[in-house]
Amino acid sequence: MERLQKVIAQSGVTSRRKAEKLIEAGKVKVNGKVVTELGTKVSNDDDVEVEGVPLEKEQPVYYMLYKPRGVISSVKDDKKRKVVTDYFEGVEERIFPVGRLDYDTSGIILLTNDGEFANLLMHPKHEVDKVYVAKIKGIPTREELATFKKGINVDGERLKATYSKIMSTDKRKNTAIVKLVLHQGKNRQVRRMFEAINYPVDKLKREQFGFLTLKGLNPGEYRELTPKEVKQLWADASKIVE
Repeated sequence: MERLQKVIAQSGVTSRRKAEKLIEAGKVKVNGKVVTELGTKVSNDDDVEVEGVPLEKEQPVYYMLYKPRGVISSVKDDKKRKVVTDYFEGVEERIFPVGRLDYDTSGIILLTNDGEFANLLMHPKHEVDKVYVAKIKGIPTREELATFKKGINVDGERLKATYSKIMSTDKRKNTAIVKLVLHQGKNRQVRRMFEAINYPVDKLKREQFGFLTLKGLNPGEYRELTPKEVKQLWADASKIVE
């Protein structure tokens, strides 16, 4: 037996918080009857409807994809460009990406049909480390990189990195390889931060999400997360929340 709002969130329909509001608003039915009590528990045998639409019963699944450059972090694209779910033709569940990676950014992206899991990992207050490696034009000083930790205002948003370090430089080509750790997940965040201090990003890759790395995967390949990995991601994020 699981709480009704959790079952709705895990189906990918909406977040747990929004599911709770729908329940309280009388827009959820269990076995044909309106339910407004948040403590209600349901089993796999119960029929759940959200705003008149039956909830499809799916077991939660969790995947990690090595997203190549030139791929959209979405389930569909009106311009017919390649999307991350195109790599999962054999997967029957209605999976969606956890957060996003920019079109020109490669690296780790998680996909699932568990809405609650996705919302937990995406919220910046849960402080899940996302490690990026950027090749930039120009060689910044330590002082310039230090501004990332303090936070910089870009287009009305406060963008921050929790860690930044120059990994290598090429003075002949005037380029640098920089490692960044973020908790936020703003649109084009790394590129916008470097552009703000006048060091355009040439290439960008997300090499780590929490404790997960790209080890064993090539661009375009994916694997299912182990139950132990899923449990660890839940535990790591939940500890920080508490």
